[in-house]
Parts: sequence; C-alpha cells; structure tokens
Amino acid sequence: MSASLEDLFGEQAPGAPDPEAGELERAMVIAAHPDDADFGAAGTSALLAQAGWEVRYLVVTDGSKGSDDPKFTTETLVATRDKEQRDAARVLGVASVGFLGYTDGELTYSRELLGDITREIRAFRPHAVFTHDPEPVIHDQGFINHNDHRITGLTTVDAVYPTARDRLNFPEHLENGLETHKVAELYLWGSNKAAFDVDISAVVETKIEALMAHVSQFGDRDQFVEFALERWRDDDGRYLESFRQVVMFR
Repeated sequence: MSASLEDLFGEQAPGAPDPEAGELERAMVIAAHPDDADFGAAGTSALLAQAGWEVRYLVVTDGSKGSDDPKFTTETLVATRDKEQRDAARVLGVASVGFLGYTDGELTYSRELLGDITREIRAFRPHAVFTHDPEPVIHDQGFINHNDHRITGLTTVDAVYPTARDRLNFPEHLENGLETHKVAELYLWGSNKAAFDVDISAVVETKIEALMAHVSQFGDRDQFVEFALERWRDDDGRYLESFRQVVMFR
C-alpha cells in the first residue's frame, strides 16, 4: 500500500490531485541533461513514487558533450548516458524516461522545442511539473547555470503556461488525439528564490545511488558523496531538495 503524501512529506506536501476533476497522481521531471533530474529532484521523485504517483523523466538533450574522457565518441557517450539515466530512474521508482535528443550544449529557444515539450505534457497529463529555474545565470553565488538548463526551464515554463493549456497552440496535437492539459503545480530547482523544502532524509541514500548510476560523470564516488551530502544538509541535519513553487491559477 502506498503512503500518503503527508506521511512522506510532512505538513508541506505537494497538493493532491482531485480525481473527480480528472486529475491524476502524475509528476513530470523535465531536465536538460541526463543526471540533471537526479540532482534536482531525485529524492522528491522517489517519495512521490513511494506515495503511488507515476513519475516520468523527460531529458531534453542527448548529453553528448558531457565528458572529457577520450575513450568516448559522441555516439558511445550518448548511448552510455541514455542507459545511465534509465538505470538511475529504476533505482528511484521512476516509471518512464523520455529523450528529446537535442544536441547537448547547443540548445536554443525555438518553436520546435516548445512544441515538443508541450506535446509531452499533453500526452502525460501531469499534476505537477519539476524543472530548472530559468532565471538565475549565477546560482547561489557559486555555480554558473548552464545555458541548456536556462533554455529547458524557460521553455518548460512556457509550455506549462500557456501553450499546453490553450487549444489554439499547436492545434496539430489535437488533430493527433492529444487534448490540452492544465498543470496544477510547478516546481523549479536551482533557484535563488527557493522557499519550498522537501525533506529527503529518508531517501537520501536512494538519491545518491541514482546519481552513482551515472558512472560516466562521477569518477571519485567518496569525494562526490561527501560534497553532495554537505550541500544537501541543513543546519538541523536534514537532507533537503529545495524548489521555487508556483501553484497555478486555474
């Protein structure tokens, strides 16, 4: 039997879908590269999966630039990172993973990208969407927010509102049997305005295991784990994932 959201998240739980309104217990995590979803929302994804939600990952780029190891060609790196992301998703209980296949490091805002993300949202019909915060160029005074992150976040925000909602946006989707969809809640990670904290202490080891599935990215496990745990731990010793929450007006 799945646990309730309150059991897993405490008092600050994401809103529950309304079955009578046709809302589904589904969350979509939209990330620029393989492993970004696991950095940003793996713990939350695991908790939602434990609560009986269906979680889907959508990876926008192919991850083809994400290594300086000379053993990789572009083709072998893409295949490796695809497998690593699917392996990580299985660790978390994420039900499915989709890849849009845009070239890593070359992402631009385009009508094509907006249409692809809109189509995915309309097809999956998530109650909540998680993605990168597109606003910061510099995050937390210490990290440059990759351009692919910013473009993915901005395009996803625009797909959530208004394009997935409005019938006259991408009417070809309707012709192909996809109805419009209203996302109820939006969560942005990597934000300088985060105010919604999810306590992932119960699944922090699961998050680490998912990240370790990305073998091509993390050579020194011990050093990485020490860095990550320190970054995720608050002053009370809890491990947190933090988001900027937007509850959509519907």
